Amino acid sequence: MKEPMNDLHRLISELAPTPIFGITLTLAAYVTSLRIQRAARGSALANPVLLSILIIGSVLHLFGISYEIYFSGAAFIHFLLGPATVALAVPLANNFLYLKRRLFGIVLAIFTGSIVSVVSGIAIVEMLGGSRIVAFSMAPKAATTPIAMDVSRTFGGLPSLTAVLAISGGIVVAIFVRPILKWMKIKDWRAFGLAAGTAGSGIGAARAIPLHETAGAFAGLAIGLNGLITTLLVPIAIHLWPKFTP
Repeated sequence: MKEPMNDLHRLISELAPTPIFGITLTLAAYVTSLRIQRAARGSALANPVLLSILIIGSVLHLFGISYEIYFSGAAFIHFLLGPATVALAVPLANNFLYLKRRLFGIVLAIFTGSIVSVVSGIAIVEMLGGSRIVAFSMAPKAATTPIAMDVSRTFGGLPSLTAVLAISGGIVVAIFVRPILKWMKIKDWRAFGLAAGTAGSGIGAARAIPLHETAGAFAGLAIGLNGLITTLLVPIAIHLWPKFTP
């Protein structure tokens, strides 16, 4: 029994740096997660992204494979983050005239959400005694992951930490945004989409799109504008923050 296990371990160790292993593991984990969510009747708690992270992490730990080795093979999946974000423009285009009539209010809402996200991120770091590097990593947490990582990298943060924060925040939003809005008696799909896209970026939008096309359109717009506003706000906020001013 030990020998077949050793052979399997050796085979997986050899395949680990290749795209075959990285892409196959990622897709298999996500398909499995979707099935688990369907079995749970679409429960937001069974979030596919969260479940995929747990599955992939468990496999890497079981076979002693580092994240760097896994990522070298799964880099193509990371590349697809960009096109996937752009694809969110489809529901946006379908509802363009509807959005155009309410553009001022939408931009104001997203701008407010972006400010709250950036300021709260820096404030939390200061309250917990964090460094300037951590503040730069935390500030763009609500932007979509590729933008958040680029902002963090450009201004001296840790892109890997920013990615963890952005993905974790997106998962939290995807799980709790609908119950919170229901509790607040907010039933407007426009509000749902703006909240999901601004606070939860792509993962939040992925939660909104299957539920309602209008929510998906507003979530797509929120991702784009929030990313732009966050890119402009982060360096200003950090440099004006007394504790982190160079």
